[in-house]
Amino acid sequence: MIYTNLYEDVLIKPCQEGADTLKIISGYASPTMALCHLDDLSEKHLDAHISLFVGMCSSNGLSSSDHIGFKSIVTSDVASFKNRFSCSYIYKTPSVHSKLYVWYKDKELYKAFIGSANYTQNAFRYQRELLAEIKDDHILEYYQALEADSIFCELPEVENLIRIHNDRNYYRRQIYENEKSDIAMKNSNIKHIKVSLLSSKTGEIPNRGGLNWGQRPGREQNQAYIQLPPDVYNSDFFPKAPQWFTIVTDDDKSFFCRRAEKDVQGQTIHTPQNNSYLGEYFRGRLGLANGAFITRQDLEHYGRTDVVFYKIDDENYYMDFSV
Repeated sequence: MIYTNLYEDVLIKPCQEGADTLKIISGYASPTMALCHLDDLSEKHLDAHISLFVGMCSSNGLSSSDHIGFKSIVTSDVASFKNRFSCSYIYKTPSVHSKLYVWYKDKELYKAFIGSANYTQNAFRYQRELLAEIKDDHILEYYQALEADSIFCELPEVENLIRIHNDRNYYRRQIYENEKSDIAMKNSNIKHIKVSLLSSKTGEIPNRGGLNWGQRPGREQNQAYIQLPPDVYNSDFFPKAPQWFTIVTDDDKSFFCRRAEKDVQGQTIHTPQNNSYLGEYFRGRLGLANGAFITRQDLEHYGRTDVVFYKIDDENYYMDFSV
């Protein structure tokens, strides 16, 4: 039975021993976990294909950001993700709450683990979970039975078979005590912080930093990051690098993010898949052209110079930039 070092012993070590394919059945799963896992395998120069079945979709549906996230990994051109991940949803009832991790080496069953841990960063990093190695001739039979009740996440008919929940509405129900009015954030029971988009030293947007990070020769001009103040980056509000997390915005956009810059834990938030995503987003909200230089006056004309982050859990955050 494994109850410590689950991540290394179950998700990394078998690949180091030569296993090349991992088939996962998990009641719940997160795209940030897949990103973290694939990224880690790549950094360790390990080559494996991951096939994921998400089991509880037929009863609970899926959040829009998770659905978009899984599709984006499957279709990604990023070298560490391309052709290395597939994802399917169980859409027929009864739903599947099982957690099963099966490694293959040269198409032969190598190791299998069963237990309580969902394929999420919360399960593998923050919660007390256990998995045990099993040897059972019925593993493949069980997997094939579920395969017949599943659909690939990137197929267009997915949204006709399972419920895709709107993140904005879902998170706002948690953040606000009354859905019909935007109660001040001080009345929210959700942990939250306000982060200025201006420099604490000059009161302006840096010429070559923050939202203007790309405003220098040789860079894509939309490249941007959000600078965190010391009291935030020294806290546990955001997970430390290299963990991934999802940010959903008040206008229903979502980003895969990670902390970076200046030290090991990371003093900024950026989008590693493409560092221009945040810059494109804020320029769009401000009504500016792609690649435009952003000034304090642009933010003031829009109506605010900061964002508020709400911590839903250690993998999911809601960012409010509304006016």
